[in-house]
Amino acid sequence: MKAILSILTLVIIATLVALAGSQGKSVSVDIAGGIPLLLLCMGISFLIQWLVFIPSYLNKTEKYFDLTGGLTFLSLTVLILILTETLTIISCLLAILVAIWAIRLSSFLFLRIREDGHDKRFTEVIPHKTRFLFYWTFQGFWAFITPVVAFTALTSQNINDTIEITTVIGLIIWLVGFSIEVVADRQKRVFRKSLENKNRFINSGLWAWSRHPNYFGEIILWIGISLIALPTLSNWQYITLLSIPYVIIMLVKVSGVAKLEESSDQKWGTDEAYQKYKTSTPVLIPRRPR
Repeated sequence: MKAILSILTLVIIATLVALAGSQGKSVSVDIAGGIPLLLLCMGISFLIQWLVFIPSYLNKTEKYFDLTGGLTFLSLTVLILILTETLTIISCLLAILVAIWAIRLSSFLFLRIREDGHDKRFTEVIPHKTRFLFYWTFQGFWAFITPVVAFTALTSQNINDTIEITTVIGLIIWLVGFSIEVVADRQKRVFRKSLENKNRFINSGLWAWSRHPNYFGEIILWIGISLIALPTLSNWQYITLLSIPYVIIMLVKVSGVAKLEESSDQKWGTDEAYQKYKTSTPVLIPRRPR
């Protein structure tokens, strides 16, 4: 029952955000008298997860979880471009940035789970239907809320062809963030593949500057996207900027940093080298190694 109530809560929150982002001059689709395109995207985001959940639960597998999440980002972006009559430089830029990130992350995570064989996050979840369904529903929520500020701009009829200072600054920030995330993920993957590093923690490369540089990069790139979308927003649409604190809370307190810190403490909590690394290295925001 708790999982079902949580699922309903996620759907309601996503619906309210979609309605807020659809205020003003927003593109509508000729379905049921004209439904806002952003609201349609919200529904599709959940629908994709629920459809893939069925065979995943029947086969007791989570192998396509991350891939489905990334493809949802990509599918919604393509759908918006198809159903939007006017494409501008800003809309194309936003779509390209979201698509590049989605393709890179989903393929990286999919290949990682293929190599590792399983995702330990789901070990105790898969046998329980409603709990497993909640995870899929939460991914639908994540796939819509995370890029919602970009989707709001893309579905707005106010979006223009003008390259503003926020566009340039936002693009630079995105490039920096994306580069940090890609390099950090690559460094950690290479580190883990080496047999010499089995049961060791990584403290080289970007990981000497931050204990979680990949998450820092991801936060930064979404801030960049928000800056690019900012001039298009108006009135209730500014609510979609809450996607930034959502991303930060998710990565730092829920699914990323918090869980990895706990896991690392269990593995190397008594290791003096790890304790020194933890003391001297920031958890998120990079700093030159001491």
